[in-house]
Amino acid sequence: MDVVTAARPDTATGIEARRYAVSAEPATPPENRLHMPVQSFRSWKASDRRKPAVPKLWTTPWLKRLFVFGGGMVLTAYGAWEMYNVVSVSRTTSLQYVLLVLFTVNFSWIALAFTSALLGFFGLLVGSGRTSRVETLQHRTVVVMPIYNESTARTFAALAAIKESVEATGLGAHFDYFIVSDTTNADVWIAEERAFLALREKLGPEARVYYRHRPKNHHRKAGNIADFVTRWGGYYEHMVVLDADSLMTGTCIVRLAAAMEADPDSGIIQSLPLIINRNTFFARLQQFAARVYGPVIATGLAMWSGRDGNYWGHNAIIRTKAFADHCGLPDLKGKPPFGGHVLSHDFVEAALMRRAGWSVYMLPDLTGSYEESPPSLIDISVRDRRWCQGNLQHSRIIGAKGFVWSTRQHFATGIMGYLASPFWLMQLVVGILIVLQVNYARPEYFTQEFTLFPVWPRFDPERALNLFALTMAILLAPKGFGLVLTLINGKLRRAGGGAIRLIFSALLEILFSAFFAPIMMLIQSGSVFQILLGRDTGWNPQRRDDGSIPLKDIIRRHRTHTVLGVVAGISAFMIATSLFAWMSPTIVGLVLAIPLSWASGQLGLGLWLKRHKLLVTPEEGDPPAIALRANALQAEFAEAGFDEADGLVALHADAALRHAHDMMLPEGQPRRRGEIEPDRAVAQAKLVDAETIEDAAIWLKPKERMVVLHDRALVGLLATLPKERASA
Repeated sequence: MDVVTAARPDTATGIEARRYAVSAEPATPPENRLHMPVQSFRSWKASDRRKPAVPKLWTTPWLKRLFVFGGGMVLTAYGAWEMYNVVSVSRTTSLQYVLLVLFTVNFSWIALAFTSALLGFFGLLVGSGRTSRVETLQHRTVVVMPIYNESTARTFAALAAIKESVEATGLGAHFDYFIVSDTTNADVWIAEERAFLALREKLGPEARVYYRHRPKNHHRKAGNIADFVTRWGGYYEHMVVLDADSLMTGTCIVRLAAAMEADPDSGIIQSLPLIINRNTFFARLQQFAARVYGPVIATGLAMWSGRDGNYWGHNAIIRTKAFADHCGLPDLKGKPPFGGHVLSHDFVEAALMRRAGWSVYMLPDLTGSYEESPPSLIDISVRDRRWCQGNLQHSRIIGAKGFVWSTRQHFATGIMGYLASPFWLMQLVVGILIVLQVNYARPEYFTQEFTLFPVWPRFDPERALNLFALTMAILLAPKGFGLVLTLINGKLRRAGGGAIRLIFSALLEILFSAFFAPIMMLIQSGSVFQILLGRDTGWNPQRRDDGSIPLKDIIRRHRTHTVLGVVAGISAFMIATSLFAWMSPTIVGLVLAIPLSWASGQLGLGLWLKRHKLLVTPEEGDPPAIALRANALQAEFAEAGFDEADGLVALHADAALRHAHDMMLPEGQPRRRGEIEPDRAVAQAKLVDAETIEDAAIWLKPKERMVVLHDRALVGLLATLPKERASA
């Protein structure tokens, strides 16, 4: 059954807070279900893997993998050998061996990143972008936007801008749009419904835009997408999955669909989203880094991964039936953080899709894919805590039956991305202990082996300096590659403010990244230790708007970091000035943690840099048309005031809205006689006692508000309340 009618150009303008004409078209089409069986990580047969439809496309980039991993191993072996020579001037102590092991682990991590970026640098240097125009499509594709307690002005404006852009390609009739909400805030839920109805009215009766609110956010985003696939996935050959902060041009979406149609073995095709629309200081640092350095890293990853790539959970196109057949996620045994539902589901879905014989790959040179970034250091650390738990949870999945080697490497990279911080912390601690041993510990004159000299931990200072220079060169090289490529591209160079400003911006980004790095190291180390102790992170909505955080909250979050920095600085200086010099970058970052975190969220500082064309990305110098359109539509939605309104009051005031809300509610199970639900009973009692809608709005707690909105009878009772008290 095809639920989509012919395309209709968008002619209406403006979003207003009005009484809605109740459309005959329901908020969702009739269900067209797909079965989504739960997969197993423990049992799997090779015979279950499908045979390639076009075997000649399945070329494994062995030479590129040899270059990346072989080169990384050679670099690591050289670095480890040099470090061994640094610590083996005389007889090596146990602490020095520990330092050698920790250094080797950390060095291997940056060596692999270097060789992968080097491959990406050469790939971009000789490559060319995809500019072919798509003339026709054969299949239906749905654009799915999952939302969770988000600003409706932002999300609905983005979806409207995406739809307009797709329609402008002339292929809009092949696409539908689905907003799938997991919102748990009553006011936001009603704001979403009002924004949806207003958008429907703006676009007309053939808009092909749908909205579904899920009563319980079971399994969070993965469950949200799975619910959509199992209920409506049968209509669509492909689905483009977005995040709430995603923005994609119509050309990008159409090319993704065309690429999937051209490749019958493709299961997931990932685009490279660039960060835009960010103005706080910290977000601008991230935006600049992602734009200038990100393509190099992503291109290298895409080149050696080939058809064994990864999925980042958004701004990608997925073959819907294949996803339903193979990506049903099982719950892991035990309790969170390592048990329960799979938190970082995207890596696992890519692994399951690849295990089933579908290819997963990235098109890093496909333009027109965008996202946004958290506005401050604290905001990104909140998101990072959730990612940390999800990635460490993959340690229970990495050994699953049937996964290909590259899939396991993606898991290992994600895990090491967070274990690197505690390894770095341990390396610092061991280094301090060795210096303490040199300066204060008594030499060991009598060991188990005969020796004429005491055992002193000694170092080769010249080799140590050379090794430090090599480490820094490998660490910073990917940034240099990205900067060089931006400088030699005239269009990007001019849009980024010119060569001088680009170079100065890169130096600014490197400097402050070095200051922020030890703070993030401690934050991530703390996250790892908390997870190992069994503490679950939960799932809080992400703050996406620019804005600062109260100073008292910043002090509370970073006071421990500051104290550690002061103690480490004083201790290092008292032990040895050389130790203080070696640790000075870490010490400075920790001592200044509070002012750095405060500055990170400052909109004024970011805008000052923007006015002086520093940390400017090409997308700011030459803004994408879709970003300008989304911002204009966001202003219209914001003016309507949906996000500022009390949901219960808005529902009470508008009979048409109540009717639409009633039509959007799923059919619930009838309550059995004698069964009393405490929250419903309390909510009903408060509504009975309320003399006005204002009383109800004040008395009902957040959970009770959600109970009311889910119950048609209670919504009806709410509607009977007078607006004001009757005069005496």
